[in-house]
Amino acid sequence: MAPLTRIGLAGLAVMGQNLALNIAEKGFPISVYNRTTLKVDETVERAKQEGDLPLYGFHDPESFVKSIQKPRVIIILVKAGAPVDQTIKTLSVYMEKGDCIIDGGNEWYENTERREKALAELGLLYLGMGVSGGEDGARHGPSLMPGGSFEAYKHIEDILLKVAAQVPDSGPCVTYIGKGGSGNFVKMVHNGIEYGDMQLIAEAYDVLKSVGKLTNEELCQVFSEWNKGELLSFLIEITADIFGVKDDKGEGYLVDKVLDKTGMKGTGKWTVQQAAELSVAAPTIASSLDGRFLSGLKEERVEAAKVFKSSGIRDMLADQVVDKEKLIHDVRQALYASKICSYAQGMNLIRAKSAEKGWNLKLGQLTRIWKGGCIIRAVFLDRIKKAYDRNPNLPNLLVDPEFAKEIIERQSAWRRVVSIAINSGISTPGMSSSLAYFDTYRRSKLPANLVQAQRDYFGAHTYERIDIDGSFHTEWFKIARQSKI
Repeated sequence: MAPLTRIGLAGLAVMGQNLALNIAEKGFPISVYNRTTLKVDETVERAKQEGDLPLYGFHDPESFVKSIQKPRVIIILVKAGAPVDQTIKTLSVYMEKGDCIIDGGNEWYENTERREKALAELGLLYLGMGVSGGEDGARHGPSLMPGGSFEAYKHIEDILLKVAAQVPDSGPCVTYIGKGGSGNFVKMVHNGIEYGDMQLIAEAYDVLKSVGKLTNEELCQVFSEWNKGELLSFLIEITADIFGVKDDKGEGYLVDKVLDKTGMKGTGKWTVQQAAELSVAAPTIASSLDGRFLSGLKEERVEAAKVFKSSGIRDMLADQVVDKEKLIHDVRQALYASKICSYAQGMNLIRAKSAEKGWNLKLGQLTRIWKGGCIIRAVFLDRIKKAYDRNPNLPNLLVDPEFAKEIIERQSAWRRVVSIAINSGISTPGMSSSLAYFDTYRRSKLPANLVQAQRDYFGAHTYERIDIDGSFHTEWFKIARQSKI
């Protein structure tokens, strides 16, 4: 009889295969299962080819579950929603009290909380674990965000510590996030921040290409240079790589042949919805979502361009003569300043949810585990961790002394970039909304007094005064009518 394995994994699409191989490579014998058996055989063959790894395939759920040592730990990596419930139903029939299921997909956090409660009634433990890093991260070291049963986490902690990305100065990119659906929620916001990052980089590209007339070769050089400084990150690195790839099916560069229509899987939308639910301003992340919505209207945009071109409005309103090196410098500053705002919004959203749910999340620890493996990994994250280490109750990254200093140093360049984009007819919703967020947050007095007066005028919603305590209502309409008589 074959020895029992340490862990199981069900769901062998690319992410599942790669995570299973990663676990096996770290010395943990693993059983794998997939509803379609071809994927099982494919994964077993890969394990042989990639070092004769201790990975064992099973074609039926019963033999799969029973091949794992007790208490059994099974990771499932299938499409979010109903497929997760179906997989749990299929496997739990053969599981016993004390066994553990871990969902590694991008799941809505309330589904995780529902499942944890339902499985607890069966005596089973449950974790919802965010996994970031894409295919390569899953294979060689992702950022892992497990939340739910702490007992379940302790069952698998030794594996996760070795499987996660390893960062020399801060350790494995994994920590127990907190109770309930906190792991999934944190991964969702991570993805929202990722949306914002990608939008801001795309706007930097647009300004440099459309206004500065940089070629792909020059863009490759610029982003490569940026990746050596304060913007050093996975997304800047891959952007530089993209600009250097020639089209293998025609002339020129591949990036110019890619259709300008961005896809999405839903986590960015969830992030913006949660921001609205919690009354947390997240305009940079929201603008990135709007950007994807508008990009999807490709056919409409083509027709709109024709309508406005016939009236004399071209894609570029004006060709401006610019100092190319100065523009590159300014865009770099604007990108960094906007990025601070995007992360500030994401961290504020996590803190608000943590307070609502009683999760007691440690923001500094979250940024630590994002330093490696994940899509938003960046040298910048170490600075954020230090900001929260200095002040765990920091109300906003913008008022951390170091980040405040950097914003102040960059604001003039930031404003120049947004202005030149507006005057050229180029949309920079991420940079513009980030700047508006900064300008709104830093002002002690806003025109909200007028909005509240309007609300009281038409709806008797009352208002507070700056000079007298209490709640007040004024019959504005009557006073206004009398003054007109």
